[in-house]
This record gives sequence, C-alpha cells and structure tokens, in this order.
Amino acid sequence: MGRFQRDRAGGGQRVTSLELFYDLVFVFAIAQVSHLLLAHLTWAGAGEALLALLVVWWAWNYTTWATNELDPDSTVVRLLLIGVMLGSLLMAVAIPDAFDDKGLLFAGAYVAIQVGRHAFLAFAAAPAGSLERERAERILLWFAASGCLWIAGGLVSTPARAWLWVAALAIDYAAPLVLYWAPGLRRLPHSTWTIETAHFAERFQLFMIIALGETIVITGATTAGLVLDTATISAFLLAFLITAAFWWLYFDYVAGIAERRLELARDRTRLARDGFTYLHALMVGGIILSAVGDELVIAHPLDELPGDEVAVVAAGPALYLAALALFRWRLAGSPSWKRLLGALACAILGLVGTSLPAIVLTALLLAVLAGVITAERVAALRRNRRGEPSPLDRLEASTAAAREN
Repeated sequence: MGRFQRDRAGGGQRVTSLELFYDLVFVFAIAQVSHLLLAHLTWAGAGEALLALLVVWWAWNYTTWATNELDPDSTVVRLLLIGVMLGSLLMAVAIPDAFDDKGLLFAGAYVAIQVGRHAFLAFAAAPAGSLERERAERILLWFAASGCLWIAGGLVSTPARAWLWVAALAIDYAAPLVLYWAPGLRRLPHSTWTIETAHFAERFQLFMIIALGETIVITGATTAGLVLDTATISAFLLAFLITAAFWWLYFDYVAGIAERRLELARDRTRLARDGFTYLHALMVGGIILSAVGDELVIAHPLDELPGDEVAVVAAGPALYLAALALFRWRLAGSPSWKRLLGALACAILGLVGTSLPAIVLTALLLAVLAGVITAERVAALRRNRRGEPSPLDRLEASTAAAREN
C-alpha cells in the first residue's frame, strides 16, 4: 500500500467533514453553470453551459476517485484537498466569463487541479515501481496532453477557443474508456483500480443533493424578489414539488440498489465508471435544466413562454428520467419502461408547451413525475402481495448462486 492510502482493514469508510467542506465549492459552481445558461438561452449558450458543467463534473469526479483511496486523516491529504478546493473555486468564479475575458483563469485552474492532483498521486503518494504510481502516471500523461489544448484555448478567442476546448474535453472523457492507453506501455486492466463501495456511492449521492440544493436556492431566490400573488406562489409550489419528485425518484429506490449492485459486482470498476462517472453527469444536467426552467416559470407563470424557454422547462425532467432509466439499464441490465415513458411524455409536453401558460406546463410535468413515482410504488406493492422477492433480494440471490457455481 502506498503512502497516504486509506486503511481498509477497519471496514467501510464514510464521507468525512473535509469532503463535505470541499463540496461547498461545487454548490457555487453548479449555480454558476445555471446562471450561464439562463443568461444565454441559445444553442451557443447551451453548448457553453454544457462544456462548463462537464468541466466542473470532471474536476469533482476525479477528486472523488482519489479520495476514495486516500487517508482523510493525513495532514498532507487534507492540504491537497484544500488546494484542489481553492483551484475549483477559482474555476467556478471564471465560469460566467469563460468564453470572454476569463478563459485562461477557467482553463488554467482546471488544468492545475487535474495535473496537480495526479502529480501528487504519482510522485508523493505512490512508491516507485508500484501499481498505484503506474496508473497515476498514466492518468497524468492524459491530463498533460489535454492540458495543452485547455491552455491554448484560454489564450485565443472564440470560436477557436471553443474548438480547442471541445477537443480537450473529448480527450479527458475518452481516457477512462480506453483505460488510459499509451503507445509502448502495457494496457492497464480494470482491476488496477479498487473502490470502497460505501464511500464511493455516498459521494455521488451527496453530489445529487448539491444539485438539488442549488435548485432549491434558485427557486427561493427568484420567488423572494417578486410580488407574491396567487400565480407566483403556485409556480413556486410546483417548482418545489418537482425538485422533491427528483429527490424521490433517485433516493427512494435508485441510490440504495445502485450501492448494493456496485458492492456485489464482479467488475466493480467498470460499473462505477459507466454508472457513476458518466451517467450521473446526465442526471445532474437534468437537475440544472430544471432549475433554470423553474426560474423562468416563477418569473412568468401566466405567460406562454417562447420555444427556447419551453425547451428548457421540459428538457430538465425529460433528461433526468432518461438518465435514471439508462442508469438502471447499466446496473441491472434491464430498462425502466416507466421512466422511459415518463421521459417521452415530458418531451411531448415540450413540443406543445408553447401554446400553454407556463404554470400549466409545469403542472403537467409534475403530473408525469408523480405518475412515474406512483406506478413504481404500485408495482412494488403488487410484488409484495404476491410474495415475490424485491429486485435487491433477486440480485443477492443470483449473486450468491453465481459464487457457489
């Protein structure tokens, strides 16, 4: 075991107060992405907001993989995390003007986070010749390659900046899929990485809370600045209930099952990469879209919104449900038809929503979410009445049988 590594002998490790403190930066970062999209409701603006979100997510995600193995009680690890936190804060500050005069700050902070963290893992935390150093060096190599494009993009103006950053982001997101392959070096197997399941799953659950919390902040802040008439209060209540439905859809069923499936999986690293590293980004994107949509509806509850605003209002729930369905498919191998149909219904409402008052559109979207929740609860009750095992019971039984064979 390398230096500053987490001691796994004592059982499952939970999230520490330092990690929660670190997460506070990303409450601000998510809010910055939301405001960027709200200020630029165009295809170009949506692309910029998407790139900013993916950068924020990638910075947080890699730190989570690192802290899953590092000892949180080590003074050096604490200083590392505080340093990454500062870099993340600088990156978040630059988000609104990342495609204007703060491009170099945005890109430089991101590169410093990724390169600095993995330089520490490679040359300070891991002993020479160890597997830990080899994988950290391989990741560092990829970040150094993409970092050249990030910095180059920060030095030029748009549209060249956008193209350079898209190329850099493609390199960053492709790297885990090819297991950080490099010419002339041996391929790393998935077993190169180890995961402490309880801690890992809890970290991603907490980021979902961060995103939902940012939605609550936007809902409250928008409402506080308006005259509280019947329409505004009704729109506020609908926005809050949609956020509550998002929480219910993830934490009532998905979170617990996902953690248990990850724990029992034979190929845990691949499952964690696909289900958590990639698919959770889609869920967070759906939440951010919904937060922006909530602000639009609360500000204009009785108006028929233009097409671009309607698209944002409906896209949030649609993307969230679709991402949950994909997550279920990746973890369980079977789709969630209820959630897919719910996503389709939200998309259809987006197509006809320009002819509806904003508050009516929001009420219909809430009805879709409530319908999905109700259908899943009814299905669970019927299964219990028939004495059939729950999905988790079936998973554990099949896993036990496979291990016996």
